[in-house]
Amino acid sequence: MVNVKVIIEYDGSNYSGWQVQNNTDMTIQGILEESISNLNKKKVNIIGSGRTDAGVHALGQVANFYLDVDIPIEKIPDALNSLLPPDIVCKDAKIVNNKFHARYDVYGKMYRYRINNSKHKSVFSRNYVYNIYRPLDISSMERAMLYFLGKHDFSAFQASGGNIVNTIREIEDFSLTKNENEWWFEIAGTGFLYKMVRIIMGTLIEVGLGKREINSLPLLFYKKRIGRAGFTAPAKGLTLVKVYY
Repeated sequence: MVNVKVIIEYDGSNYSGWQVQNNTDMTIQGILEESISNLNKKKVNIIGSGRTDAGVHALGQVANFYLDVDIPIEKIPDALNSLLPPDIVCKDAKIVNNKFHARYDVYGKMYRYRINNSKHKSVFSRNYVYNIYRPLDISSMERAMLYFLGKHDFSAFQASGGNIVNTIREIEDFSLTKNENEWWFEIAGTGFLYKMVRIIMGTLIEVGLGKREINSLPLLFYKKRIGRAGFTAPAKGLTLVKVYY
């Protein structure tokens, strides 16, 4: 039995998120476990680096599982991809130490949020961007991004349903680039609360639309401000880019 680490890319548009659920078979984890179990000739449980919500995408989701059958490691991506639907792809596989755990060993993650700020949406990117037709004050949004850097209590940026007691997280980098009509926000940190990135983005969008003052942001890092952050930006604009170990 070997411990296999894989890098998975997926379009989350048609799935109810990463985690297996009792009320649906359409989860990334569920589809992967079914395909890997077919290769292994018996049930396999796969461990992901973390959950992604329904509609969220991934370029570099990481997972691990234990394989019993003797398959050359370099053949695993092709073997898996022959069984997976076209919107889930195994990009890489390697054997790792048996102690490796895709979730518990994570050092940090980087996410990208894409906003199309033009008069018309794109047919080809409509499932991967949040379309905002009103002009955004990008300069104000960039200044607001600075408040999120460093270590803070992000309680106000955790959606209901999150059950994490320790809500202290550290954002190590937050950058913005323009790609034609799109703005790409990339945020990297040691960990993220339930829907935290989407709520941060909703808060920034409110700043960009003139609905929230920049100088009000520091107040959000106090627990008494839970529920006072911005709206939860749509899932389709969010992509898990990379997981750090």
